Amino acid sequence: MTDARIRQRIRDASATVLMWTTATLIVCVLTCILSDILVRGLSQLSWTFLTAELQDAGRSGGIGSIIVSTGLLLMVTLVVAVPLSLATAVALAEQTRTRSRFTRMVQHSLDALAAVPSIVFGLFGNAFFCVLLGMGYSILSGGLTLACMVLPILVRTTEQALRAVPIEYRHAAAALGLSRATILRQIELPVAAPAIAAGLILGLGRAMAETAALIFTSGYVTRMPASLLDSGRAMSVHIYDLAMNVPGGNARAYTTAAVLIVLLVMINAVTTLLTRRMAGRIRDAVVPEGSR
Repeated sequence: MTDARIRQRIRDASATVLMWTTATLIVCVLTCILSDILVRGLSQLSWTFLTAELQDAGRSGGIGSIIVSTGLLLMVTLVVAVPLSLATAVALAEQTRTRSRFTRMVQHSLDALAAVPSIVFGLFGNAFFCVLLGMGYSILSGGLTLACMVLPILVRTTEQALRAVPIEYRHAAAALGLSRATILRQIELPVAAPAIAAGLILGLGRAMAETAALIFTSGYVTRMPASLLDSGRAMSVHIYDLAMNVPGGNARAYTTAAVLIVLLVMINAVTTLLTRRMAGRIRDAVVPEGSR
């Protein structure tokens, strides 16, 4: 065996060890964080905690209104961000050349927006939605601000998912006389659905965990919201308030954090299950059974 071959094997082995070591450390850190939150939080979890109104600044009662406010914030975020991101991604992937100046400008702008700190989005949302548009501290202001935050992530992941669809699928569909709209709706979007879902999960995770932007837009109010123009406290803001501003609120903060993590895991599991089923149906439709 030559010296070059030995050095190459040493480099490959070192890279493999480094990769597995890094992956193990990441899993260990995640396990420690989740274990600490779940062990401290789930011990106090009950149906009353999930449905009752908050009392004594969060030291007693439940988080029923907090869960409703969080759900409304996510609903506004998804209703606004998903159609806009899908339309923008389709325009970038289908209607423009890959290396055109306009495409590069939009891509660089999206990358810059994705790197903007959340506190800056909060200040923008407060100045634009709360003050300029007169929405005040409301769930609508908070949801629109979150939509601005997750929009770059959704656009870029959806664009890359559409570009990753094999060109042969488009050519075969075009040869059958299908229109571009039909190809996009019935072939490209279903094939790209798993990658789009991954971007959606990332966006939802950032939206549900956001605190700084919501303090300036949706507010601190703990009562049950009657409409989207009412102020509402998100679960992340509630965790921050209990841990930092309420003496003796750490136990309730851990319980709320455990509920937030469980909700995120449930959303991820449901989304993954749906995308796998969709991918399986597309594979069955595209690949004949006898050729597998």
